[in-house]
Amino acid sequence: MRLRHAQSLVTRLTCAALAALAVTTLASASASAADDPDLIFRRSTVFKLLSPNDKLATYGIDDPEIQGVACHFTVPERGGFKGWLGLAEEVSDISLACRQIGPIRFKDKLEQADDMFSKRRSMFFKKMQIVRGCDAKRNVLVYMVYSDRLIEGSPKNSTSSVPIMPWGAADATVQKCGDFFK
Repeated sequence: MRLRHAQSLVTRLTCAALAALAVTTLASASASAADDPDLIFRRSTVFKLLSPNDKLATYGIDDPEIQGVACHFTVPERGGFKGWLGLAEEVSDISLACRQIGPIRFKDKLEQADDMFSKRRSMFFKKMQIVRGCDAKRNVLVYMVYSDRLIEGSPKNSTSSVPIMPWGAADATVQKCGDFFK
């Protein structure tokens, strides 16, 4: 009788784990590929014998509203069985670097501290956000990355700035970010 009860419990736990994996897979598949950053590389940081290692992953993303600006960020990715199943809550340590990669052109009017990119960092409660703003006095775009939780956020953040400069001889007109931010 106890063996049958134990087998039933194991079956229910396995079904719950598979259901959680299916939900995670569907949620990540529903995000559009255009919104996903490009994985540049991953580096293992903590060895785990029977499950995936903890890693640092570096991604690149173009600013969707400002042509000529790209950002790179590095995030820790939890390994282990929880990380493999998508159930681990990721830590808030994220670094950010943004640079001008071509002539800067604004596509539309923007709000200060508007989201440029966001991504879930746990199944339900935490997400990472990259926000952008304009330092009009210095004509510099400012990007900040942070993570927040449903209940309480994290003060861990990283900031990067991109001075708007001419790009080659043909780019004589430098746009002013103050003209494009409300």
